[in-house]
Amino acid sequence: MIISIASGKGGTGKTTVATNLCASLDRDLMLLDCDVEEPNAHLFLNPNFTGKERVNAPVPKVDLSLCTYCKKCMDICRFGAIAVAGKTVVTFPELCHSCGGCTVVCPEKAITEIDRFIGTVETGTLNLPGSPSFGRGLMDIGQVMAPPVIRQVRKLEKEKELTIIDAPPGTSCPVIASMKGTDFVLLVTEPTPFGLHDLTLAVEAVKLLGIPCGIVINRAGIGNDEVKIYARNENIPILLEIPFDKDIASAYSKGELLVQALPEYKEIFKGLYTSIEAIVNRKGDA
Repeated sequence: MIISIASGKGGTGKTTVATNLCASLDRDLMLLDCDVEEPNAHLFLNPNFTGKERVNAPVPKVDLSLCTYCKKCMDICRFGAIAVAGKTVVTFPELCHSCGGCTVVCPEKAITEIDRFIGTVETGTLNLPGSPSFGRGLMDIGQVMAPPVIRQVRKLEKEKELTIIDAPPGTSCPVIASMKGTDFVLLVTEPTPFGLHDLTLAVEAVKLLGIPCGIVINRAGIGNDEVKIYARNENIPILLEIPFDKDIASAYSKGELLVQALPEYKEIFKGLYTSIEAIVNRKGDA
């Protein structure tokens, strides 16, 4: 089973839920940190890294000796990654989405593809019972194309019977890349107007993908009940509420796992997984 833990906005506690869920389960599992622009799950889990590989994205290279400057490559590119001006062809690798369209439409076969380094994928194990596997992606400085790095990280998910994905915040392409093809999406929010606004956007994205979902309310006790009302109206289960609590905040500030600083939460997170498993099984039986 693959569980993606997401949020409509940053700072809601998504990584807190992902890391503590991982640490509470004595299962054959893997945690993947797909927040590749700013991965931080390692701060709470201190993994032992044993592997590292480059992530490359193909970008066009033009052979001017074959080019007839017909501009078909420029016309097909919706991101302005290739431009033809007079007898000059200029490529902008940072804008390229690596779709390969320019190589297909070039009548003279003047365009080939070369690799551009955009990030790395690191793998290792966690110092937890059962030594769960850990993987994370990290974009290179100045790069903007997160989905190729996320897809490379997700190639690891077939190695274990359970994969937990710490997705990026928001609802854009990197989030879709982290949720697509998963069995369940756990949406972490906070009971505030901003939390509700971004939760509604995240729910719409999950609906488009047709994936069952549930909600975790973090910092419960602040704000209002609008998130609960929304969840009830949308028939989305609230699977866990984590209170706004000084001891929880203290553990987080020290980089400690909640299930270790406050051991009673280990059973609570186990219950969260049991609820998710039941929902996924019901969907499979339908």
